[in-house]
Formats: sequence, structure tokens, C-alpha cells
Amino acid sequence: MNGFGFLILIVAFAFLWLVLVRPQKRRQVEQQRMLTDLRIGDEVLTAGGIYGTIVRLDESEVAVEIAPQLEVRVARRAIAGVTPSDDDDAGALPEEDPTPAESPSGENPG
Repeated sequence: MNGFGFLILIVAFAFLWLVLVRPQKRRQVEQQRMLTDLRIGDEVLTAGGIYGTIVRLDESEVAVEIAPQLEVRVARRAIAGVTPSDDDDAGALPEEDPTPAESPSGENPG
């Protein structure tokens, strides 16, 4: 019975590693890659919820323009993400109109 308990312990650790440690490590790698790929002109979202455009980069800080003629210094690690530009959305399908279409006779179907 002692060997069976040891096997359950090993299976439990393997399960925890697969469910918790591995995805967390992947998120850390993706976050680090995003921080190293920052470029001037990127629109970013800070950890504080502020949107802005990068105007200067340093090793540990980023200058972000949050309004015309208004720049703030932000720690590079406080950048939560890069927002997709309008160019990235150019290939996306247009959103469907939420209002129901009228039939040719002028009546609403439904």
C-alpha cells in the first residue's frame, strides 16, 4: 500500500504542474516577449487602465502620450498590453447590424 500512496502523490504533483505551473510560465514568457517587442508608436494599455501611445523607450521606463501634449512616465513592466491598431482590424469582417432588416414590403419579419 505504501507504493500506491507514493504513486498517487507523484500523479498529484504532475497534475498540479500541468494545470498551474506550465500555463503560468507560458503567460510569463508571452508578457516578457511583449515587453521586449514594444516600439515607438504602439498604442498600449497600462496596468492602471490608461491607454496611450509610446513616444520614448528606455530600458526600464516608457514615455506614454495619453493626450495631446501630455506624456507620463511608466515603468516598462507596468505595460499590460499592446492594443491592436486599426490596420490589424482591416482584414476583419464587418460587424453585423443588430437591428433587424426590413422586408421589401416594409414590414418587420418577426
